[in-house]
Amino acid sequence: MTDLLDNLWQLWEALAAVLRPLLALLLRLLPLLLWFGFWLLAVNWRKAWPVLAAGAWIPVVLLAVTAGFVWAHVQPGAGRYLGVLPLPTYYWHLANVSTLVGVALFAGWLQGVLGWAPPEINVDPVVHATHHEPNGRHHGPAHAHH
Repeated sequence: MTDLLDNLWQLWEALAAVLRPLLALLLRLLPLLLWFGFWLLAVNWRKAWPVLAAGAWIPVVLLAVTAGFVWAHVQPGAGRYLGVLPLPTYYWHLANVSTLVGVALFAGWLQGVLGWAPPEINVDPVVHATHHEPNGRHHGPAHAHH
């Protein structure tokens, strides 16, 4: 019985040794995966692509450049893009912001390739019918005439 328990414990340790780095990687990628999931599942790219093509890409580019500039001032210091390519502060931050924009656009492309779009959600307020009396007074649905 002790041999079985020892073998199970060794299996558990081996599994933990394999899963620990994988979980650490997934934890580091979690914000990017959530970002991708949002742009894939929450944005209707059938409507977004024509808007971007009509000129909305300009504010997107300006926002990305501005975000990179601000980020470089808030958190100065050179970095390695994707952990490999050393870049000066502004270019490193701009590359990271550009990657986020690229991930969002990739999600839109993937949504088109898969032929899927999120369901339409009506966010318009519900309009309630009102009843008018001949003297100009308004009554809501609770005071309807029969």
